[in-house]
Amino acid sequence: MAATKKIPVGIDSFEKIRKYGFYYIDKTRLIEQIMQNWSEVSLFTRPRRFGKTLNMSMLRSFFELGTDKSLFDGLYISKNKELCEEHMGKYPVIFFSLKSVEGLKFENARYRIIEMIGREAQRYEFLAESDKLSENEKAQYKALIALDNGKYTMDDDILISGIQMLSHLLYKHYGQKTVILIDEYDVPLDKAFENGYYKEMVSLIRGIFGMALKTNDSLQFAVLTGCLRISKESIFTGLNNFEVLSILNTQYDEAFGFTDGEVKQILEDYDLSDHYPDVKEWYDGYHFGNTDIYCPWDVIRYCKNLCADPVALPEDFWSNSSGNAMVRRFIDKADIRTKNEIERLIAGEDIEKDISQELTYDEIDKSIENLWSVLFTTGYLTNKGCTESGRYRLAIPNKEVRNLFIRKIREWFSDVTRNDGKTLEEFCNAFVDKDPRKIEQIFGDYLWNTISIRDTATAKSKKENFYHGILLGLLGYKASWLIKSNAESGTGYSDILVEVPDNRTGIVIELKYAEDGDMDAACSRALEQIEEKEYVDKLRQDGMRNYIKYGIACFKKDCKVVIGE
Repeated sequence: MAATKKIPVGIDSFEKIRKYGFYYIDKTRLIEQIMQNWSEVSLFTRPRRFGKTLNMSMLRSFFELGTDKSLFDGLYISKNKELCEEHMGKYPVIFFSLKSVEGLKFENARYRIIEMIGREAQRYEFLAESDKLSENEKAQYKALIALDNGKYTMDDDILISGIQMLSHLLYKHYGQKTVILIDEYDVPLDKAFENGYYKEMVSLIRGIFGMALKTNDSLQFAVLTGCLRISKESIFTGLNNFEVLSILNTQYDEAFGFTDGEVKQILEDYDLSDHYPDVKEWYDGYHFGNTDIYCPWDVIRYCKNLCADPVALPEDFWSNSSGNAMVRRFIDKADIRTKNEIERLIAGEDIEKDISQELTYDEIDKSIENLWSVLFTTGYLTNKGCTESGRYRLAIPNKEVRNLFIRKIREWFSDVTRNDGKTLEEFCNAFVDKDPRKIEQIFGDYLWNTISIRDTATAKSKKENFYHGILLGLLGYKASWLIKSNAESGTGYSDILVEVPDNRTGIVIELKYAEDGDMDAACSRALEQIEEKEYVDKLRQDGMRNYIKYGIACFKKDCKVVIGE
């Protein structure tokens, strides 16, 4: 029988999910692990859309004073009576999510942080009248929430010490040290790098974190999340109480994302088990620590679609939730060797790379090796194991990410060729001029310089589609030409028909993939097919007076062009 609970797409509030009857995959063991493994400051790095914010919301609901303890009824953590008795609802909690901290200018982003500190402080308005605070301490609190024409008035000194100050005031009021939770800590740095104020943001974040996490006697413990492990020297200078828990760590390997068993369970609960193979092919493949992990965002979205439409097909949910500029940046920088490695990845192979887990944003673009590291830590590549020398075997995790790479490669190729007008003019004119050697030369050059997205495991017809797509893109330079792909013609469907209006010339192009490397034979088969299927008939019907027939064979990055009689 299908589950009746609502599927929580885009809901990252633990309280809301539990209170309003949404489906929840139990991740409360994370609480037990944090308390048992104990670090004063813990940073979890995981790719986006892997449940970081929901887990942080869950931690807040568990530890915060006055929590609704019934939210945890029936969950894993409720079985640990001793831990719940000691820690549930026992701490003042300061919680921030920095995912919305951005702006074209530093001043805009800086104010977003001011707003977050001010709004979090306003949750504790009773501090302004607390009999546990001195008048000076009350004045400090009022400085955190002070407004002028609706805007917070914090100066730099108050901003940098704001989190520490609030934690001190809460400690003084309650007599209990504070838990600090900071979600998506690296988003402001990412946005700052994109918009040209990286150094200013690094300085600000370093100051805030230094005060809140390093020199804070009112801190019980802190948990941070992010996508990248930013160099300690950049942000976390002097934090000796600091533990980083990345996707390579075996601790907490099941805490973020869905395990195979959890995916099978949710599919079973909604009578969707028949779709397991598709879910696995599209959304599995990540490897955290010792565990294979699915992207939870994808699984949840697809399950919801299937509940509404039982024949819904998988989609690129994760890859379409961001601009994926990192992949495009990587492709733009790729040299011949790297292009070859990308081809191998898309074909399902893995490649060996050294991975740097600590980078600063201004180092990312300094070498292609750094970009490999970032693609790995942000989820575009996954770890298939280590070599004896300690290098990582990297691979594309699943079909969704593979499709993303293919899409970005096509965008890149389109942009590159669009700026090559002189060569494209020569290429197109060569078809009208009946110059197969010129076509062969230019097409071959493009094949050599592009990134092949042929999959060695696919059928020949799909390999032909790769070359077909490139050729269509190149011919598309001629805006005045009418170009038809797979058009019904004669007794079949021709690969490409071109109608040139200037001299009413019709061009038929049949393309073959020479599986055995015999391109002469492939060209002959192409021309024979043009005759047998009478592809010229469509051109004749459309009023073309002159006809040119081309058989084109491709194999890997070579091509051969033959003109028919």
